[in-house]
Parts: sequence; C-alpha cells; structure tokens
Amino acid sequence: MEPRKVPSVLPASVRIREVGPRDGLQNEPETLPTPAKVAMIEGLAAAGLTRIELTSFVRPDVIPQLADAAEVLAAVRLPAGVTASVLIPNERGLDRALAQREMFSEINGFLSASETHNAKNVGCSVADSLAGLKRVFARATVEGLAIEAVISTSFGCPYEGPVPVPRVLDLAEALAEAGAGEVGFGDTTGMANPVAVEAFFTAARERLGHVELTAHFHNTRGQGLANVLAALRAGVESFESSVGELGGCPVPAGATGNIATEDLVSMLEEMGIATGVELDKLLGVARRLQETLGRRLGSHVLSAGPIRWDAPDRLSLS
Repeated sequence: MEPRKVPSVLPASVRIREVGPRDGLQNEPETLPTPAKVAMIEGLAAAGLTRIELTSFVRPDVIPQLADAAEVLAAVRLPAGVTASVLIPNERGLDRALAQREMFSEINGFLSASETHNAKNVGCSVADSLAGLKRVFARATVEGLAIEAVISTSFGCPYEGPVPVPRVLDLAEALAEAGAGEVGFGDTTGMANPVAVEAFFTAARERLGHVELTAHFHNTRGQGLANVLAALRAGVESFESSVGELGGCPVPAGATGNIATEDLVSMLEEMGIATGVELDKLLGVARRLQETLGRRLGSHVLSAGPIRWDAPDRLSLS
C-alpha cells in the first residue's frame, strides 16, 4: 500500500500543540482531580504530542479548574523532547510559575484583538494588556523561556463584529518585538471562515515572516477543520487543538470547544501530512477522559472511530 502524496501547496508535516489540559479543562464545568490531569498529560505525551500546554497560573478563585497548577507541574513526568508550556496571565502569575521554573520551558501570554472582548475576559483595555505582556515577556526572556503570544478574537468579535486585519497584525508585530517567537491567532468564538482564514494568514506571512505563526480554531459553528485546510494552503504549519474537543471561551455564552486533536490528526494523516501522533493512543486518552467526566465529548473520531484502510483498493491521491 503506497503512502499518499501531499499536494505541493500543502506542507509535508505540521506541529501540534495540545491545549486540552489548560485551555480545554478551564472551560469545562467539572474540575478534574490532579491525578487525572497528570494521567491525561502523560498519556498525551505517550501518544506522540511533543508540545503540551499543561496548566495556567491564574487566580484560583477565578478559574478553580486550574487551582492545582503547582501540584500538576510537580507531579507530571514527561519524556525528553516534549515541550511543556504554561499560560501566564500577568506578572503575579509569572512569579508563581517561576517557583517551578525547571518544570516548563515555554510560556504563553494572551490578549484580545477587540476592546470589548478583552474587557470582558480580563477586565482591562488592550493597551493595558499589551503593556503587561511586554513586562512579562521581558522577564521571561531573561529566564531563557520560549514565548508564545496568543491573540484572541483574531477573526471576529461577538460584541464588535469584524476585527480589522491590520489591527491584529499590529498587535502581533508589537508582541513579536516584545520577545514572542511565536504568535497564535485564535478564532475564539468560531467566527472564522476558510476564505477569510487563507487571506488572513497570507497577509500575516508577508508581514511576520520571521515569526512562527500558529492557528487556533474553535469548532463553534462546525468550520474548524475547513479553516485548518485554509490555513495549510496559506503556509501555516503550526496548530493548537484540544483532545476530545474540550474547551470553549468564558465569554460569551455558547462558545464551544477547540477543534479536537484526534479529528485534526485523523484528517491530516489521511491527507498524507505527518503529525507524529499515534491516533489510537490519542483516542485512548480521549476515551478515558470521557469516562472520567461521565459524558460524551464532542470529538467526531472519538464517536465514529478512525478510518481503517484494510482493503487493497485504498483511495490514492496520486
């Protein structure tokens, strides 16, 4: 059985950062026990995911689902080659995280592209968030940490409507100048469409060619994987996703989960694009999560099962 050939317009491989342990769990109604979180993270690493967002040092009273951030970092054991990252909301969060500096090598900082969403999400203006991130990134650089900046509502705001692309790219450039070697663009409430995504990342690559560009899609309106394909066509090779389609956004109501990592892996591998992830092992993690939570998760591959190509007449793109 010959492997499929990847059309030349698409990359031969991609990098996936798994954000379920942080971005996924923080928006779920249940609070997973610390041992279950540790098992989840270690299972994701065993499945071949080499970039994992473990937790966030946010105020426990604001996001109780992640109140055990220090305990998770102390307990988890990751194999060599796995990059562990933590979300840092502000300098106080960085202070807490640095107490366990040896447990991670990367931080993520975030703001919104729209004023209204930023105010509802973190309680301040975009300018204030940017100023705070500059201070955090300066300190993180001194600590030798890799830095990713994430811009929420990059493709539209549920309160303000369309977000001008130049505004998003101005923020991305400012964050890169502050020390971010990677910028993630978040479709936080599922407002992107494939045509807009391809145009956006084409413009982003022209302006930010020195920065790794990462796509972060939610499946709120069922267009998540279509948007992945559009981003691939624009040259994006880095994606964020969440096992089981966990997650969402605290504001507004109705914002559903990230694209499921297993759905993303299944699609990419079927297209001949290498992910380095073992789908069966990843599905095992999702099934255990489903059992622990006691309800069905949104992942399509978890429900339908992976495609098995046992017949000799397997479809070929050659």
